[in-house]
Amino acid sequence: MCLCPHRLCPAGRAGSAVGTGGWKTATWSCCLIVGAGQPVAKGHEHQGSGTTCPGALICVLPLDIGFGTMQGWGTRLVWLLALAWLCLVLGGEGEDGEVVVEEEDEALSDELGEEDDDDVLVLHEHNFARALNEHQLLLVEFYAPWCGHCERLAPAFAQAAATLKNESSLARLGKVDATAQKALASEFGVTSYPTLKLFHDGNRTHPLAYTGRMDAEGIVRWMQRRAGPRATLLQDTDTAAAFISSQDLVVIGFFKDLQGQAAQAFYEVAGEVVDVPFGVAEAAELFQVYGLSADTVCLFKKFDEGRTDFPVDPARGLDVAELTQLLRVHSLELVMEFTNETSEQIFGAKIPHHMLLFLNKSSPVQLALRDGFRVAAGAFRGKVLFVVVDVTGHGAHVLPFFGMTPTDAPTLRLVKMENNHKYRMDQDAFSEAAIRTFVQAVLDGKVKPYLLSAEPPEGWDTRPVKVLVGKTFEQVAFDETKNVFVKFYAPWCSHCQAMAAAWEELGERYKDHEDIVIAELDATANELENITINGFPTLHYFPAGPGRKMVEYKSTRDVETFSKFLENGGTLPEEPPAVSQTPENSTGSKEPSSLGTAESRDEL
Repeated sequence: MCLCPHRLCPAGRAGSAVGTGGWKTATWSCCLIVGAGQPVAKGHEHQGSGTTCPGALICVLPLDIGFGTMQGWGTRLVWLLALAWLCLVLGGEGEDGEVVVEEEDEALSDELGEEDDDDVLVLHEHNFARALNEHQLLLVEFYAPWCGHCERLAPAFAQAAATLKNESSLARLGKVDATAQKALASEFGVTSYPTLKLFHDGNRTHPLAYTGRMDAEGIVRWMQRRAGPRATLLQDTDTAAAFISSQDLVVIGFFKDLQGQAAQAFYEVAGEVVDVPFGVAEAAELFQVYGLSADTVCLFKKFDEGRTDFPVDPARGLDVAELTQLLRVHSLELVMEFTNETSEQIFGAKIPHHMLLFLNKSSPVQLALRDGFRVAAGAFRGKVLFVVVDVTGHGAHVLPFFGMTPTDAPTLRLVKMENNHKYRMDQDAFSEAAIRTFVQAVLDGKVKPYLLSAEPPEGWDTRPVKVLVGKTFEQVAFDETKNVFVKFYAPWCSHCQAMAAAWEELGERYKDHEDIVIAELDATANELENITINGFPTLHYFPAGPGRKMVEYKSTRDVETFSKFLENGGTLPEEPPAVSQTPENSTGSKEPSSLGTAESRDEL
């Protein structure tokens, strides 16, 4: 299925200006792994055997019968013949005429290719241990050839590999085709593509998960921070002053003991927050110059308040996760402008609410509204991120998610990031007091979310498949006299398109039933307060009677199975266990069916 975690993800935008799930634009996703011949769990355009998945009900990976798995006696025979040929090519004849394979493991590794044209080490079972021993820091990407996310990462990964190699860095990059090297994938617990793991000093038992950005610069910085000193030692006032003035944002840990637990935790944080230079100081002179008497982490910045201190609690010490989040939050400007360059910072800070001021920057009157917006922001730092969105600039493409056009500016919206619920004032008021009162009311749960709804199309309730919108959903889905089966879809979703004919046929089959309603709702244009749609298509059954019950349908998406589900009151009758048709003496493996109970769908 196609993974589109947010409505403004490029894949989500493929067939619709709105897309699929959030105002978030910068996101990285991956393809989940399933067994050979089983439904692909996640990933944009899946490819198997060199062809792109056509967007059918289910994406199926081909059975692995390559050399790496050696499944079946026939494949083993091919493998042995290939090895014999390889020996003839790589080896020579000894004195007695026998075939000699010189440096067998090394020759095999070289033949299979240890480094490609992009300075990325090509790793497999035969050379993996050697690569770990030869490279002090090795970042390995476990990928699948059909994974679209892996394909998009490849150029950045290659560029980062070249940069690190040209710098003569201790760090190198490698890649493993996890679909062919199943033993390696299993050993390192690879459950999604791409998975990146860092191996340090040849240790293969405790690799570190990659946590950096998925672009060349981000990969290089992440690796450089681990290859070199994580923090610069500042020994006097001159070096400290020069360090602080060198960047717009720097972090300095002042510790009485650089070998103590607090300092070690600080170094760990420095390994994660790689976009900011880190320094350490223990000289008493520096404590005095910067007005400190105890261990403290200081964030120096050339904007807003200029400096933020985080004293180390003598009892608790430094909590790595807590300090990392504090630094991410306070590294942002109090009011951010939404641009292509800042979007990753805005969403990477993981602040639970975003307060957005939509304005036209070409209007001096609208620009002046930023003053009250900024004043209000100070009271909510860390809880609510205040963002200015230019409706005529980079922010124009997020407007459909809010059901807005540039003419709606100036206006305010608050977004709850965990579920993308949006909130708006009854009437926009831009004073500092009005904004602060509104934000606090949302945080206190006193404001209901603002829900998008399309207008009901003409004749929506006379068709075999009823066309629901936000405004009509409640009255239909929770009609206590009807059993209502609803498809939540996205217009651009290939899996939705593939099952459209089956859904129409189901509507025709039940159009004359008094107590059964077949319906559909475009979830990209309509929002529901208490129902969150996490993927397309999603099918929910609302049984007749009181209680507002809802059952999610998760079985095969065909008319006959739908009918069984409806006739059985919203459940599927239990099927007798299947009897294997494979003869007991068979050495072959039966190819799985392309249809299963867990159909693919486009995830939000």
